[in-house]
Amino acid sequence: MAPRVQLEKAAWRWVETVKPEEIRQEHIELAYRINLPACKRGACRRNCKGNPNCLVGIGEQAWLGEIDESAFHSIDDPNSERREKNTFVGLTNLGATCYVNTFLQVWFHNLELRRSLYQLHTSYTVKAYPLSISDYEPQSICEHLQYLFALLQNSNRKYIDPSGLVKALGLDTGQQQDAQEFSKLFLSLLEDTLSKQKNPNLRNVIQQQFCGQFSYVTVCNQCGRSSALPSRFYELELNIQGHKSLTEISHMLEEKLDGENRYFCETCQSKQNATRRIKLHSLPPTLNLQLMRFVFDRQTGHKKKLNSFISFPEQLDMGPFLEEKQDEKCVYELSAVLIHRGISAYSGHYIAHVKDARTGDWYKFNDEEIEKMEGKKLQLGIEEDIAETVKSQTKKPKCSKGYHCSRNAYMLVYKVQQEESSGPIRTNVEVPAFLQRLVDQDNHKFEEWCSEMTDMRKQSVDKGKAKHEEVKELYKLLPARDGEPYEFIPLDWLKKWLDDSTATKEIDSSRFLCSHDKLHPDKVGDSRKVSMQAAQLLYERYGGGPRLNESSLCRECVSQRCRVLRLKNQLSEDYKEISNLVKRTFSGAGFWVGKASLRSWRQLALEQLEEDEHETAHNNSQTNGQGPHTNNSKGSNNPYNWGLSILETERKLVSPEVWTKFREYFPKAPEFTQDQEACQQCLVSEEKDNEAVSKMMALDQKNQLLNLFHEKNRPALTKWPQGTDVLYVVPLFFVDEWRKFIRRPTKSSPVSNVSNTLLLCPHGGFMFTYDSVALLWPSEWDVISRLFIVDQPISIHCLKRTTPSGSTTQYTTQPDLCWECRESFLFQQQRDLREYTQATIYIRKVIEDKRMIKEAAPELSVSSSEAEEEKEEHPKLDGEKDPDFSQVTTQAPRGIRRSTRHRKLRGEKALIVSANQTLKELKIQIMHAFSVAPFDQNLFIDGKSLTDDSATLGSLGIIPESIICLKADEPIADYAAMDDVYQVRMPEEGFKGEHVLLQT
Repeated sequence: MAPRVQLEKAAWRWVETVKPEEIRQEHIELAYRINLPACKRGACRRNCKGNPNCLVGIGEQAWLGEIDESAFHSIDDPNSERREKNTFVGLTNLGATCYVNTFLQVWFHNLELRRSLYQLHTSYTVKAYPLSISDYEPQSICEHLQYLFALLQNSNRKYIDPSGLVKALGLDTGQQQDAQEFSKLFLSLLEDTLSKQKNPNLRNVIQQQFCGQFSYVTVCNQCGRSSALPSRFYELELNIQGHKSLTEISHMLEEKLDGENRYFCETCQSKQNATRRIKLHSLPPTLNLQLMRFVFDRQTGHKKKLNSFISFPEQLDMGPFLEEKQDEKCVYELSAVLIHRGISAYSGHYIAHVKDARTGDWYKFNDEEIEKMEGKKLQLGIEEDIAETVKSQTKKPKCSKGYHCSRNAYMLVYKVQQEESSGPIRTNVEVPAFLQRLVDQDNHKFEEWCSEMTDMRKQSVDKGKAKHEEVKELYKLLPARDGEPYEFIPLDWLKKWLDDSTATKEIDSSRFLCSHDKLHPDKVGDSRKVSMQAAQLLYERYGGGPRLNESSLCRECVSQRCRVLRLKNQLSEDYKEISNLVKRTFSGAGFWVGKASLRSWRQLALEQLEEDEHETAHNNSQTNGQGPHTNNSKGSNNPYNWGLSILETERKLVSPEVWTKFREYFPKAPEFTQDQEACQQCLVSEEKDNEAVSKMMALDQKNQLLNLFHEKNRPALTKWPQGTDVLYVVPLFFVDEWRKFIRRPTKSSPVSNVSNTLLLCPHGGFMFTYDSVALLWPSEWDVISRLFIVDQPISIHCLKRTTPSGSTTQYTTQPDLCWECRESFLFQQQRDLREYTQATIYIRKVIEDKRMIKEAAPELSVSSSEAEEEKEEHPKLDGEKDPDFSQVTTQAPRGIRRSTRHRKLRGEKALIVSANQTLKELKIQIMHAFSVAPFDQNLFIDGKSLTDDSATLGSLGIIPESIICLKADEPIADYAAMDDVYQVRMPEEGFKGEHVLLQT
């Protein structure tokens, strides 16, 4: 059968010529591959993916032939865990406890030690427990060792778990300890425990079995002085370095003291080279010989293992090595050899070869595994005796008869040779009754476990046979014949049904459903078409659902897939066409599309088609309307319930032709026409957010620049402030705009820049007028620099110098002052003030006491907040004296600092005038505005009376935004007649301005 990809392509090849609305039943069956030929057994090596009719290679091979009963279960024969007759019991390795297991086996085979331990008084014997001892648990180390030895002697198990003893000893099961050190400590612990027993035979059993006497004799090489130190031993340590046979034991008991290890001689009164020998005085019945394979390497600072061969005899005569000849027997027989496999002192594996004291047979103890040697001879096999990873293998030397050679033996156990007549009595060791009851209890548990495992094996076999008959019956019924009813069963369920290692669950077809609750076209390859008869039997036995038959073929999904595949084929052509259409200008109404979507619509379309093809949930927010201000209505079931973005920079207007193309790929995208209003909810939300941010920003800036806001504690140049030698300059316009924002943050825009370049001339020099700058303290400048963008820092420095004639103060600026540009600027400024057109001036009518009419009350149209702001901005009539930034003492011209917004008072009117307009023409405008005849008008500016009617306004010093006070004498009712008296031709521009003003 063709690969799965080829099958999928063949199933949908018809979409190239068939439109979605032209789909017929034959096309649906092609999409679901209903009529693909079924595979025959032997034709396919494995199950064909993508072919719903392939029922080969799903696990049926294991059931169609004859099956052995062992295939129906994975339970080992429990009798394999049973102890064989006439053999010993092994010990479980708990991780890295093989060294413990070897010593336990050696001590267990020491019959005297075992017999003595059985006689030890325990908590059970002392407290006189009842016959039922199911609640008994060993407490001390000796009790654990008692119970362990009893199990090793009479247990029915092949091996037992020593975790109770290991836990009582406090050993780390994951870390290998020093085996020789463990042996010494354990024997010392036993000796201490047994010494507290009342029975004198028990108190000294360790000394009687393992303890010998010797002396350390040290001879000075310089003076020959000899000193002896008597001691006892439980294990005789033999230095094997440089030796090949145990017959050299006298040399092995000798040690050279030289170098840093020199001996301090009492006679020489200095450290001298010496020889230390061990002189044996008495030997124990059990002689433990420790071969010092693990030695300290002074070069590396670590232990290392000596992998040299050493030969040792089966019979060892220790008589020649005794210092004093005694009547005690000195011939020993080899009873155990402990082996360390591995080249490192810190890792490896420990095993023990032990001789059975009753039969004389040799056994190899390797944790759980126990092997009996043939011919009652010790056989050190190649796997135990030679380290596999040693790079340079030295040839094993030939051993004489009665000798053995080993490079891994690290401990030899010899027992004194006994008379043959004492053998039967000595080898009989009885287990105490209470320990035997514990063993019987454990044996009973073991037998129950064996019985349970046997029953489980039988149940598995019976179940497997029944399953075998079921599979043979149903598998023949599975294939659906042409023209007969059929159903779809999940392929993975069929495989699990045929896999006996897993429990068969109910049939679950829910994950194969499409959004229309029918079989998804993509899931047909993961299901198999079976006959309705077979499906009925499977559902009756295992249950489940939903059941999918020939009516479950989804026409809607096939139509959607047809549309998607056809769009995929034409995507490249549409991309080129839309790219060209977007570049063209068009007339008429259009549609809004997100710019981000427009840039990547091809990729979005491809993703949309892929998601549509697999019927996954898709969020079309990426298609149109995406942006930070789009609002998704979570409560609505419509996933495209968004409004038009309020940010016009994030969207682009496209032609209806382009939008029609987009709708083919994104049918669920929201549609926004050219005249559609932006989302009102976003507008309100953004306005609220901006107001809140503005209020927080204003409050923060006000708190940091409080004195600047209230104009308190301001520096002035008339008297340089103390405590600083520098002041900073910013435009007064910046300060005014900033204060306006602080007062009304929701109505004014925040200030972001400090445009000091406005104070610089084209040459980069400082050019200013007093009423155009504000002075800042250094601390205020630090805040300004942090809060705002400053394009050019400007500072004023004060330099005080002491000369013979006195002290002088000099001011400098950074950048330097540009006097030429400043004078030119002032001249141009004065000229502009006198040559203006269409400027606004204000006429205030005053009463006899020369106060304005209701001066204190602002116009009704001014809000209270505006009145408060105007109160802050009320013009000061008294000018302040400040010198210009020069080295000579000059005074800035007195003047009125005008507000950026004129406060219009009741009784005041604004007129539009020009600089070349005469005073007479101004009086005619005033007559029309206030109904006061020109000859009744008394005009004043800054306290100066205006009387020359022929003079121009510019020559009279009337500049834009000037305030002229009007005092009227007697009103004339017929002021229209007076207009005839003053018939003069007004200037063109002034006349136009007047009519504009009067008409409005």
